[in-house]
Amino acid sequence: LWQQFHQIGTEMIITKLGRRMFPTLKVNLSGLDPNTKYFVLLDLVLADDSRFRFNAGWLRSGKAEPQWPSRIYTHPDSPATGAQWMKHEISFQKVKLTNNTMDQQGHLVLTSMHKYVPRIHVIAASDYASLHWGMPTTINTAAFNVCSFIAVTAYANDRMTQLKIDNNPFAKGFRE
Repeated sequence: LWQQFHQIGTEMIITKLGRRMFPTLKVNLSGLDPNTKYFVLLDLVLADDSRFRFNAGWLRSGKAEPQWPSRIYTHPDSPATGAQWMKHEISFQKVKLTNNTMDQQGHLVLTSMHKYVPRIHVIAASDYASLHWGMPTTINTAAFNVCSFIAVTAYANDRMTQLKIDNNPFAKGFRE
């Protein structure tokens, strides 16, 4: 599904209250120590140093605006053992995107008309204290370029709008 979106230029709506990502980011993990506890984290980083505009397609239109420090979303199942992480697909369905720099809900703050790439971090740590104050070990960080997207306050590409309506079960009110 991500590949279909990527081919036409994925757009994600950002709102003051926060909007969920669609498609949802989902990953499978392997190669973890079954007995070690891990945190699985998500952040979104600029794909490049450009601002974008839409004119029959996404075009670079100048330098990116200064960004707020990147927020990190901690998967709600964290920490969990490697065995738990590896036995099922990990979904980031509860992640919300916002343009509200004063957000207090833990949503990921983005700037409209900028392109972002999701990154997943797997970190060995038994609890929040050791994650923040100890010496956590990052096992792996993976960037998902096929899942890159332009943050927008309204869809610019009609094909994107239709693809979202056709595939998002929560967009059933827009179907004819």
